Amino acid sequence: MDAAPTPTFYSWLESPLGPLLLTSDAGGVLTRVRMRSRGHMTTDPAWRRDDTMLGDARRQLAAYFAGELQRFDLVLALPGTPFQQRVWQALRDLHYGETVSYGELARRIDEPGAARAVGLANHNNPLPIVVPCHRVIGADGSLTGFGGGLPTKQFLLQLEGALPREVDLFA
Repeated sequence: MDAAPTPTFYSWLESPLGPLLLTSDAGGVLTRVRMRSRGHMTTDPAWRRDDTMLGDARRQLAAYFAGELQRFDLVLALPGTPFQQRVWQALRDLHYGETVSYGELARRIDEPGAARAVGLANHNNPLPIVVPCHRVIGADGSLTGFGGGLPTKQFLLQLEGALPREVDLFA
């Protein structure tokens, strides 16, 4: 007989990017951060709202957006292939405000010819912002390939000081 499915808990967080949908498992492990710009903002009727269960994630994200937190300290669920796991760990190793190219990130995980695969792993990152895929840029320094939209990527990099605040690439 199959075991009952593990419940999913969710919470909404208002942010400068608009509402964020956060999900966790029954142990409070963060499983997803969804942005409106990515289009997946619906909850499943079987999910349970629990702001307390996701309280630590809510507090840390709010502190990040307030400029008071530079490194997240959350327990994360990041199911993926071994390659994706390596990419996501390399993203977590980036410092606040540090940017790298897709090619450089591929080199850092000892896969120098895998820049496109790194881009795909970034695209499949279930925890944007917390696992900072927004810090990966084009080899020429351009903002490319962010599922949350390039204006969101620009905002996050400006928040972290990687781009000057007075620059608006999309005006």
